[in-house]
Amino acid sequence: MNNISFSDIYTSYYKRSFLFVKSYVRNDMAAEDIVSEALISLWETTKKESVEHPLSLLLVILKNGALNYLKHQDVRQLTMDFISSKMVRDLNYRITTLQACNPEEIFSSEITHIIQKTLESLPEQTRRVFEMSRYECRSVKEIAEELAISPKGVEYHVTKSLKVLRIALKEYLPIFYFLFVQ
Repeated sequence: MNNISFSDIYTSYYKRSFLFVKSYVRNDMAAEDIVSEALISLWETTKKESVEHPLSLLLVILKNGALNYLKHQDVRQLTMDFISSKMVRDLNYRITTLQACNPEEIFSSEITHIIQKTLESLPEQTRRVFEMSRYECRSVKEIAEELAISPKGVEYHVTKSLKVLRIALKEYLPIFYFLFVQ
């Protein structure tokens, strides 16, 4: 079989190889790719060495190609299922938390208490800057002028306050962003 041409191999084996592979992979394009690679591999092998049973060798090559494809599809499907289930869990969590969000409870005594305690723990200047910024809705420039500090200093104190509050209110993070982040 050393002198056989690729077109002879293709003509002799393509159709049955394609039908065999397609019956397993159930994808025409993938089956064509697997069969083409297998026929090329068979042809290259026959050029290098004598092959007594080319059909048997081709069947092994086709089987391995189809198995590799199916194993890859299995891993791909498992990954997609995992991602999908994670997305569903995340979506359900967001739906549940949003449904549980009661605007009347936003200023519940628990959250208010956490905010008050956290603000009390801040240095006086930091607390005052934060209150002027968020509760009195004053601009950075106004706060800087009134407290005789630079605008960068105002921004520093606000950032410091927000960081401390973010940590204290980590369980209420969506509400925290709604209330304090501009």
